[in-house]
Amino acid sequence: MTLLSAAVSAPALAGDLMGSPTPGAIDIQPAASAIRAQQISFHDYILLPIITAIVLLVLGLLIAVAVRYNKRANPVAARFSHNTPVEIAWTIVPVMILMFIAIFSFRLLYAEHDMPPPYMTVKVVGRQWNWDYAYPDQKIAAYTSTPMEEDVANAHHEPYMLATNAPMVVPVGKVVKVEITAEDVIHSFSVPAFGVKMDAIPGRLNETWFKADRTGVFYGQCSQLCGINHSYMPIEVHVVSQPEFDAWVASKAPKTATVVAAAAPASASTVIR
Repeated sequence: MTLLSAAVSAPALAGDLMGSPTPGAIDIQPAASAIRAQQISFHDYILLPIITAIVLLVLGLLIAVAVRYNKRANPVAARFSHNTPVEIAWTIVPVMILMFIAIFSFRLLYAEHDMPPPYMTVKVVGRQWNWDYAYPDQKIAAYTSTPMEEDVANAHHEPYMLATNAPMVVPVGKVVKVEITAEDVIHSFSVPAFGVKMDAIPGRLNETWFKADRTGVFYGQCSQLCGINHSYMPIEVHVVSQPEFDAWVASKAPKTATVVAAAAPASASTVIR
């Protein structure tokens, strides 16, 4: 099991692994945030029908041309070099299609970048080959998240190369600002279920945000080719209830040292030698 406190790990891991890939699936992972739901709607109801219609139209034209204007069916080739109405049509129609897509695309882009007031900030640092997470608002120092060993992952029925030994933990229904950078080369912090993907660039601080709308365990990976072990940089996020998050934060608090008072002298006449 991942290295969470007992109060947090059991409920989190008991939830559906909604952010994990499904064998044999061809659809997009289910959304776990409002932004991701908008992205899926944009893909399913705007882009996909338009792309399908264009592909079918072009395929139909190719078949019609191949049948109608091959050498056997049309031995005498046409002599004209252009057709003004056709050229105007195939210029205006694509422009109108792109303008239609842009309306919904810009609306989605503005929603992605219009971050509400954040509840908390998580600082993420990518390096070859792990991630560091720090919680400045909760006074939690950076800790390193590395891939879980295969035998451990199999023993606890967690996905190998996605599960980690120290996941990010966030509360459900709260806006989480993620500040991202890197120490060595360019990485990319990506969690598909939240619609989050941001490059981690050395010397530059990028930021993104998400607001998970359900509890559970969600996975992502480094999405920028960063070297030989690029595939060994998984991201695991546990979305838990507020009480569970508070308990986890308390478990991460630094232990205060106990100061033992010095014993009083036996008498006023004690001589220090």
